[in-house]
Parts: sequence; C-alpha cells; structure tokens
Amino acid sequence: MSLADFLSRDVGLTTAMALCAVAFVSGTARGFSGFGAALIFMPLASSIAEPRLVAALLLVIDFVAAAPLLPDAWRKADRRATAVIVLGALIGVPVGTYLLSVLQPVTTRWIISCFVAALLLLLLSGWRYRGKDHASLSVGIGGLSGFCSGLAQTGGPPIVGYWLGRPIAPIVARANIVLFFGASDFFSMVSYATTGLISRESLVLSLIVGPVYAIGVAFGASLFGRASEKVFRGICYALIAMAVIFGMPALDGVLR
Repeated sequence: MSLADFLSRDVGLTTAMALCAVAFVSGTARGFSGFGAALIFMPLASSIAEPRLVAALLLVIDFVAAAPLLPDAWRKADRRATAVIVLGALIGVPVGTYLLSVLQPVTTRWIISCFVAALLLLLLSGWRYRGKDHASLSVGIGGLSGFCSGLAQTGGPPIVGYWLGRPIAPIVARANIVLFFGASDFFSMVSYATTGLISRESLVLSLIVGPVYAIGVAFGASLFGRASEKVFRGICYALIAMAVIFGMPALDGVLR
C-alpha cells in the first residue's frame, strides 16, 4: 500500500508534497525567529487545499509540537494574569471556528490574506502595549487572538505584542505566551472537533506534513547564531508578504 492510498481524491500526493514544501519554509522561519510559521503557511497552504483542512492540519501539528513546552511554562508563568487572557480566547476561538466552518473557501482565503497582511503591519510597526493592565483589555486581546486562531491559526502577533510590552521578566512573558497558546490550542481542538474540522484527512496529512515541519523548525534553529537575526527577520517579513500576495484568490488564474 502506497502513501497515496491514505489520501483522499481531493488531496493527492502532489498536493501533500506542496504542503510539505510550504511547511518546511514555515518551520524554518519559526525555528530561527520564533514567529511567522502560521503567517506564511496559511495564505499559501489555503491556496493549495481547502482552508478548513489546512487550518486543522496546522492546529494538529502545533498542538503536538507545543505540548512538551507546557509543564515548564506552567511553573514559570504568571498563571493568574494568563487566565484572564485565556478567558478571552474561550470566547474568541469558537466564533472564529464557526466562521471557518460556514464561510465559502474563497471568502475565507480573502479574510486570511487580509488578516495576515494586517498582522504583518503590526509586526513591522514593532508595536508593544506599554499601558496599564486592565482586565477588560486583557480579555479583549485574548478574544482577538482566539478569534484569529479559530479562523486561521494566526493568533500570535496580538498576544506576543501585548505580553512582550509588559514590565515583566522575559522568561515570564515567554512562559505566559506558551501557556496561553496551550490553552488556546486546546479550545481550538475542541471547537474544530465538534464542528467536524478535525477529520481523518487532516490527521493523515499531519502525519505526513508534521515531520517535515519539525525538520524545518530544527533547521531554522540550527541557523540561529550563524546569521544576522535582523537580516533573517527581514527575510521572514518578506516571506510573509509574498505568502499574502501569492495566496490571494485574485491571482488564481495567473499562478494556478
């Protein structure tokens, strides 16, 4: 029995290999710079296969990859502050998931492209929230991040920009971020499962694409310290911009 026998008619071996290529590039960006994987993966992958399928695929891969980080994050995080933001994700994730499950694929792709373009501008701006803590603001940031995660697995920039701007130790900020996304991914897994987005096809693809993504992350991590972080971040930003452009449905007639 060949690998192709495990795939559906809609997702053949060629599509799976294309997703692997996108996953490797995305993983390399994540391994070196710590960000950008979903922002590169989602626009490109959703132009190759159904947005619902690739969002579920990325969720499964990230959920498995992040699980080993949670025990250490639990010990080091400010769990009370993180819980307030997680409350927002509990609201935002199901809303984003619902839209992903009911919108037409082309509509979802346009939303993903616009979302990722906006998040890229947020990253380029270097925005960090340095105001006072307010429970309502924390819930709002968590809700926005959860909504982006539920719809397109792109909830990173809002939550990272918020936590890295707080007057807390970097190790605590990182632990808060890891712990938040552990909870957000769990909510997404439950939401995706109840709406039927976690399918046999997405699980089979995760077994194929996941190892390639992990190799990309390891490769990117091995480059850290050997190349200028400023240059590589610039490359990551350029890759995200290219992913937005090439992933736009308007270019389907030209590129595909």
